[in-house]
Amino acid sequence: MARVVFSIYLYITLFLIIFLKTEHATGHGTKGLRASSPGDMVIGGIFPIHEDVDNSNTSFAPHQQPCIRFRSSYLVQVLAMINAIDTMNKSPLLADINVTLGYQILDSCSDVSTALRATADFIRQASCPTESNQSTCGQQVMAVIGASFSEASIAIASQLTLSMIPQISYSSTAAILSDKSRFPSFMRTIPNDEHQTAAMVSMLRIYGWNWVGIVTTDGSYGQSALELFVSHASEQGICVAFKSILPQSVTSQDVPSAITRTASTIFKNPKVQVILSFAKPTHMMYLYQELKDQMLREGQNIESMRRVWVASDSWSSSSSVKGNLTLEDIGHVVGFTFKSGDLSSFSEYLSRLEAAGHDYTGTNSFLQEFYMQLNASKDPSDAALMFEAAKTSHAHTIFAIEMAVSAIASAVASICRSRECKTPGTVRPWEMLTALWMQEFKFRENKYQFDRRGDINLGYDVTMWRSEGGNIHVSDIVAEYTPHNNNFIHITQHLQSLKHVISKCSKSCFPGEFKKTAVGQHTCCYQCINCTENYYSNNTDMDQCLACDENTEYSPKGSSSCISKDLLFFSWQDGFAVVLLTFSALGIVLTVLVSALFLHCRDTPVVKAAGGPLSHVILFSLVISYISAMLFVGRPNSFKCKARQVLFGISFTLCISCILVKTLQILLAFQFNPVLHEVFRKVYRPYVIISICLALQATTCTCWLVLKSPSRRIIRLPTTLLENCNEGSYLAFGLMLGYIAVLAFVCFICAFIGRKLPQQYNEAKFITFSMLLYLISWLLFVPVYVTTTGVYLPAVEMVIILISNYGILSCHFFPKCYIILFKKELNTKNAFRKTLYEYSSKCTNSVSVPGQSNSQHYIISALSCSVPVANPLGPAVVTNCRNGTGCTSSIPRQCFRRRTSI
Repeated sequence: MARVVFSIYLYITLFLIIFLKTEHATGHGTKGLRASSPGDMVIGGIFPIHEDVDNSNTSFAPHQQPCIRFRSSYLVQVLAMINAIDTMNKSPLLADINVTLGYQILDSCSDVSTALRATADFIRQASCPTESNQSTCGQQVMAVIGASFSEASIAIASQLTLSMIPQISYSSTAAILSDKSRFPSFMRTIPNDEHQTAAMVSMLRIYGWNWVGIVTTDGSYGQSALELFVSHASEQGICVAFKSILPQSVTSQDVPSAITRTASTIFKNPKVQVILSFAKPTHMMYLYQELKDQMLREGQNIESMRRVWVASDSWSSSSSVKGNLTLEDIGHVVGFTFKSGDLSSFSEYLSRLEAAGHDYTGTNSFLQEFYMQLNASKDPSDAALMFEAAKTSHAHTIFAIEMAVSAIASAVASICRSRECKTPGTVRPWEMLTALWMQEFKFRENKYQFDRRGDINLGYDVTMWRSEGGNIHVSDIVAEYTPHNNNFIHITQHLQSLKHVISKCSKSCFPGEFKKTAVGQHTCCYQCINCTENYYSNNTDMDQCLACDENTEYSPKGSSSCISKDLLFFSWQDGFAVVLLTFSALGIVLTVLVSALFLHCRDTPVVKAAGGPLSHVILFSLVISYISAMLFVGRPNSFKCKARQVLFGISFTLCISCILVKTLQILLAFQFNPVLHEVFRKVYRPYVIISICLALQATTCTCWLVLKSPSRRIIRLPTTLLENCNEGSYLAFGLMLGYIAVLAFVCFICAFIGRKLPQQYNEAKFITFSMLLYLISWLLFVPVYVTTTGVYLPAVEMVIILISNYGILSCHFFPKCYIILFKKELNTKNAFRKTLYEYSSKCTNSVSVPGQSNSQHYIISALSCSVPVANPLGPAVVTNCRNGTGCTSSIPRQCFRRRTSI
């Protein structure tokens, strides 16, 4: 490789000497420089050997300005074209058809007018008729390689299109040149700027740089690149903080002021840490120097100048732009270059030139003149120019030039295989254009073809400058960009190191925040505002917060995600529910035990006094009521919501109905008014009364279920979902509970009247107490139920049901169980008669009978104040006989028959 570099140094110097001497001999280059070689098919070449022209001559007469500012680095491109043509002439592709390629290479001097004059020369030769004198017209140019800059290529393409001479550029990237309706004969072996700007935007997006500056040149290339970048950037949310447009000509009088303004703009935007540049290398050299000068004048530190510079293909390989600065002063330079390939052929070519020296001239008159001028040159600046030229690598440009020559050679071969091509004029340029469009060509073992826009898009190599020993070098490739999927591959650690660089107008908004842009500001300059409740943002720099599904989710202020609402209900695992369920289960167990005990002792006086078969009906209804209470626990469903209220309503109605019958028995047994007693005796039908009471409640519940039944519902609270039962019709719910309350109140009144019975068998007292407990608990239930919300609303009704059940169980059955189990001596017929006798002795006060004297009293037997023992539901005969043997009244044996019992 060192040998190749040395060869480049040597032959660039030789070309420099020839061009300088030729300029001097021709009056500062007014005729322009050229290199040529004959061939059966001549290829034109236009290269910017000079950087500008001298515009000091303001004459209006047509004239060619002299070229100035010689650029030794671009001589490498000329050598690359010459080598590629020589290589193709020796290849089997052209040797087999005995056709050679020649060339004519002209200098555009980086000036459009000069380039047009060179193009006019090509067209004039191509327009010569076949019968004309070729010595006068010159040999016909079949295709043109060049120009380098897009401005020159656009002008040249417009001219070449008139004669349909194919033009293949190796570095003109303006997107407008892909418009085949305007430039049908233009092609290029590189992608256009549309792909390069897309690659730049893709890299900015990867690193999160959304606040950037742009430096570009005026003219077609710079304006096209600027428009394309802004278009791609806006789609990705990338903002351009400033745009600095420099004059196209590097010698323009406006360049110094434009460079000063650009440097000042960069310093005024410290948040812009990434700058894209589509400028020329000379512009960048001036800009870097001006940045350092302003930094020193302002007394700023070196960090204020450093930036990440994203270089376009126009200067990404020109490390000479640094001037006397170091990479530490500049910052980071990331460049986009075209794909390159194997340069072994070019290296061998330089080696042969070095070995042969003056003897290797052949038929190339350009090389003959080159070596002829070499001995006459003793300019001491040659070594410095050689050193400057060696600093730039043109691998990608050489590759593109060689590909263009290969494409032309393939087109020539496809035409000349079937026809004679050595006679001048037999092949016209448009035939070459047709072959280039249609023909797939082979280059370096790979096949290529121009796409429908005349481009060959191989993607880009991404390079990063590095510093070695104080010198700046373009490093190895740090990444590759593939345009087909708009993605970077093979990203190395060097490029990853740029992730610490932040180039944003505003700090990133974190998840849970959104960007709020002020009116008139860039979209990249914003405030970060927290998302409100029930809204969230799950990414950085979101433009708006997303709404949560309030049916199932919620989020507090500043949330990065939605939180699922907890589904709440009176669950089995709830501690309070466990306690209530325990009491329900205990109640069922106790009720069953009491029922078993009563069944076992069904023939004892206590059981018969408690109601006999009715007591088992009451106990059964209590079991059902306990079960209905359990349905208030657990996740509600449609069945539970309907069953729990209906089961409780009907079961408790059955219980109260049976108790009502018992209270009526008490009234019937102890009603001493014969008229009322007879009325009670006729209407008293126990099972009919129970059936009627139960039927009325069943009717209410049936209408409730049919018309507007209870159902499962979900109440959506801010952070939870409360699942419970909707009672459907609260009117029906109230009627059901009110009906039971009416029955309980009737029981209470009746029991209260007959509350003074023997202590051991006093049903009325316990009925009074149990009904009073029921009425009080349900009166308290109404306000508590109305004011309670949340999970424990079902628990309120469950508690009241348990209180009612335990009240009846405790008052009606536990005292009887106590006598049966622990006071067995009181549970006998004798003890029962004794108790009745003791009670009757308290009732010895006579009951006056109308029509009798006050001195005579009818003594109501104690049996009239007691419950018959033998059959509680059978008739009981009670007389007004004092000792059971005779009547003491003047009324002949007047006795009251009572067919009812307590």
